[in-house]
Amino acid sequence: MLGQTLKLEIGDDVCDPKQAVSVANRYANEGVKFVAGHFCSSSTIPASKVYIEEGILEITPASTNPKYTDEGSWNTFRTCSRDDQQGKLTGRTLATEFKDKKIVILHDNTAYGKGIADETKKNMNAAGKQEVLYTAYVPGERDYSALISRLKEIGAEVAYIGGYHPEIGLIARQAKEQGLKLQILGPDSLQTAELWQISGDAAEGMLFTFNADPRLRPSAAAVMKEFKAKNQDPEGFTLFTYAAIQIWAEAANKIGSIEPKLVAAALKSGGPWETVLGPISYDSKGDVTTIDYVWYVWHNGTYAERH
Repeated sequence: MLGQTLKLEIGDDVCDPKQAVSVANRYANEGVKFVAGHFCSSSTIPASKVYIEEGILEITPASTNPKYTDEGSWNTFRTCSRDDQQGKLTGRTLATEFKDKKIVILHDNTAYGKGIADETKKNMNAAGKQEVLYTAYVPGERDYSALISRLKEIGAEVAYIGGYHPEIGLIARQAKEQGLKLQILGPDSLQTAELWQISGDAAEGMLFTFNADPRLRPSAAAVMKEFKAKNQDPEGFTLFTYAAIQIWAEAANKIGSIEPKLVAAALKSGGPWETVLGPISYDSKGDVTTIDYVWYVWHNGTYAERH
């Protein structure tokens, strides 16, 4: 690209803020110009502070917490949408479809999990529905019996859970094992086949929000053929990462430079940028200008858009 060979560096922050800063500092020392990442909001936000200081452009494919761009700088972009946009759909659905049910809102206290739970609660409350319980759980535990006992005591019927699939899958499985019939709704972290591997059929009927399936978009057809040829399914945020790299390359080629501040300025002033997700344009904060959240439902080991 531009007469130079790209070199790919891989970093794993294990969704830990301290590890994320460590990875970011390593990238700075290595002279990295562009980062497609991070994944978890609680990692992306602290890493972005390092990238601001070190002059590195960052496009996250998956971090939806509004603070990332609201408190960001010239270098903060994403290819996904935001929790406050996702929360409008989830809050409205809870207040209408489940208005006669006892609803609890749970979260894992991370920037992502608490962020989306708070936005959902705010929008649900604004629509006239109150939850019977709002509380946090500890991520990484293996036994959520105490939480489930509490939910049984208050007669919980519906749970919105802000967090990641390992814990939500466990909570669903253990609730079923303990005889609690619970309709679970969650955020876009649940679009992974690993959820069903953890929960088994306790995830049957579980609902979650995510963008309209990127794998089915005409703009992704050619790339999907390449993935299928390698027997890979680019579920979740895989294509969002692909799009982040496409956008960076398109802008850099357009201006004839990989200088991060110049590319960032081009991203905001230019576009729309053609990607596997379709055309993407940015506002002044680095957020995408199109929003297309829909509901998905888990059924028999797979998920699909709910119609």
